[in-house]
Amino acid sequence: MSDSNKSIRWGYLPDEILTHIFTFLTLKSIIICTSVSKAWKSLIQNQTFISTHLHHSLNKNNLILLRLSRNDRIVYTLHKEDDPDFTEYTSFDSPFFAPAPHLHNVVGTCNGLLCLSDGLPNDADELFLWNPCVRKLLQFPIPNVTFNTQCWIHASIGFGFDPKTNDYKVVRILSILGSVYNIARGRPVVHVYSLFAGEWRMLSASVSLPPICAIISSEPPAFANGALHWIAFGKDNKQFVLVFDLGDEVFRQILLPELPSYMWTRVSVYGNSIAGFQRRVGSGPINIWVMKEYGVASSWTKFSYQCPSLGMLRPCPVGFRRNGEVVLEDNRIGEAVLLNDRRVLISWNPDSQNVKNLDINGSHKTFFGSYVESLVLLDKATKGVVTY
Repeated sequence: MSDSNKSIRWGYLPDEILTHIFTFLTLKSIIICTSVSKAWKSLIQNQTFISTHLHHSLNKNNLILLRLSRNDRIVYTLHKEDDPDFTEYTSFDSPFFAPAPHLHNVVGTCNGLLCLSDGLPNDADELFLWNPCVRKLLQFPIPNVTFNTQCWIHASIGFGFDPKTNDYKVVRILSILGSVYNIARGRPVVHVYSLFAGEWRMLSASVSLPPICAIISSEPPAFANGALHWIAFGKDNKQFVLVFDLGDEVFRQILLPELPSYMWTRVSVYGNSIAGFQRRVGSGPINIWVMKEYGVASSWTKFSYQCPSLGMLRPCPVGFRRNGEVVLEDNRIGEAVLLNDRRVLISWNPDSQNVKNLDINGSHKTFFGSYVESLVLLDKATKGVVTY
């Protein structure tokens, strides 16, 4: 058979067969295939194929993404989850070269997209949705809100995916605080950005929030089970998990265990559930509470991590591996002290109490989260998406 006949036969393969073949290719090979013909490009950039490929990737890829500072620049590294040595799989440079790429923070990651802000939530003016695998970037401003009050305003931003509408959403919560910074003064103001609609809107359903409620942490919320989770406090400074369902767009609460002299610092994804980190005021161990059954407050289970540390450089939990190990930033491994405020990432097994040095230097803005390689944003259906 001549080469021309082979090309004709290949070109006449049904879309269903081509879709099946493309799904099993590496992401790099799929991108190359978009240059073979207009028909292939149209098929690959179709939203249906992008969703099919994502579903396939979610079932086979177990990757962890880290945002690190390396040689005075920001780098994003991927690590295979099932690799006991946590070897680097690949890496991406920051899409921002100037000014100051280190000022961009990770708001969250979901389905291969990273949501970045151009500063801490209180100071950020713009947000970005970035797919480093296909080199696509969407930039959009944060709405400006003016308050007729002398109170403090604290912003928190979260990012996730709504499976009910197949839409990616960014949520910004503006907490109103009194003259004493950790005293809530009312119900927060909530804005939601929809990637599908390409616009922000104020959430009228924020009445589902408690009348007195605030978030003061700058840590990104945990996205699990179609919802965002923050550590919040309400009346009498009682702390709880504030949950926002991205589908129904309503808030609910999950009760937290209470211990005297302990403060909750953040909530993290733990498998299909969540976990919370709790610090003692002053020195002492870090309590790690795992919610064994999602949404059931009675299923909180406590582990305590105690590691010698110097000065203010206390161990800082950053997330969980699928095997249940906790990843922390620490300034001491055995007797080796890291200087110049550099920290090393360690993996701690709560059951065996074993600690392993991952040989990765962290920083005060290290981000840790699950990741999957995807084609999201490749269809260019959203206005403003650019290739860099």
